[in-house]
Formats: sequence, C-alpha cells, structure tokens
Amino acid sequence: MRFTVYARTYCHLCDDMIAALRNLQGRFAFDFDVVDVDGDAALEARYGERVPVLAVRQEGVDRCAERELCHYFLDAPAVTAFLAEIR
Repeated sequence: MRFTVYARTYCHLCDDMIAALRNLQGRFAFDFDVVDVDGDAALEARYGERVPVLAVRQEGVDRCAERELCHYFLDAPAVTAFLAEIR
C-alpha cells in the first residue's frame, strides 16, 4: 500500500501529518510519498492552501482513481479503518 501526501516544504501541518504517518507505520505495512504541490502548477491550482492532503490510488475496473482520505490533519481513525479494510 502506498499513500501520497500532497504538501509544501514550509508547512508545519504537513510536517505533522508526515510524522503521524511514520508513527502509524509501526502498526501497519504501508509506504508513502511526499509530493511538493509548489513544484507542479496543476497540483498547486488543485490543492491551493488545502494542504496537506493524504491520498491513495485505488485501482478500479476501468481506471485508477485517487481517493482523498484526509486533509490538514491526519485522520488516524479513517486511515486505520481504510488499512484494516484492505487487508
């Protein structure tokens, strides 16, 4: 399982979400990438000031879709429920 954190380098909320994800990695097997939204004009327009955003790519029958699990703060119960659901 691989998540994506859409973030900014100067964002303390982003740092907090990344730290909280690292803590969850002790209980669940997953990886995550951090993508700087300021490095891509389309991502910057999409997320604006609504960072960090935790997303996961889910493969469907016809296409891959990205599902946002939470933003601003890690919603640990939602992420934990998602990880338990896909086990």
